[in-house]
Amino acid sequence: MTGIITAMNCEAAYLESVMKDTEKKKIGAWEFTTGKIGSTQLVLAVCGIGKVFAGSCAQTMITSFGCTHIFNVGVAGSLDPKVKIGDIVCAAAAVQHDMDTSAIGDPIGLISGIDLVELPCDEAFAAEFEQFLAGQGKALCKGIIATGDKFIKLGADKKFIADTFGACACEMEGGAVAQICCANGVKCSVIRIITDNADESSGEQYTVNLDECAVSLADLFAKYLTSRG
Repeated sequence: MTGIITAMNCEAAYLESVMKDTEKKKIGAWEFTTGKIGSTQLVLAVCGIGKVFAGSCAQTMITSFGCTHIFNVGVAGSLDPKVKIGDIVCAAAAVQHDMDTSAIGDPIGLISGIDLVELPCDEAFAAEFEQFLAGQGKALCKGIIATGDKFIKLGADKKFIADTFGACACEMEGGAVAQICCANGVKCSVIRIITDNADESSGEQYTVNLDECAVSLADLFAKYLTSRG
């Protein structure tokens, strides 16, 4: 089973609209929708905003549905001037920029227990998705996506995350999904579309671009799933 987790309804609505043979099941805080896009059997859930919701939803999805690959799909802010609003980013790895046990000698971002800063994301999918997007006349940016429980709007925060982790985009769920997938031996992919520049204008940019960007990425991802046969 393939899992798809989004943070918000606007990121999931289009995907659910193109799913076939759907059934819904409430488990804990979440409603899970099972069905198919193309021949891909999947389960979709809106987890809510932030790392705790995202990680908890991912674990529930793995435990209850036996997912072997979870996709976290949604929007993000850009940390790299080369990554523009409307660009699509796929994580080569995910990090958690607000994880910090450096006071006891750890590198910033180290996830204790897993002992990694960069949480692995599926390279084979990234290559396949890049090829698919090229056929749609679109480019894919591959890089580190940084996650934290903070909407980034200050230049100092943006610079810290970009400089510390080499990250190209920031959001609030992907690193938590990647952590739970890593702990369970499940493949993870984090796919984002850029709504804002993670600076003093980010709130306004996000509000203006959110719905259009969310639907655009969902449409492309649904077409990708359908193209797999």
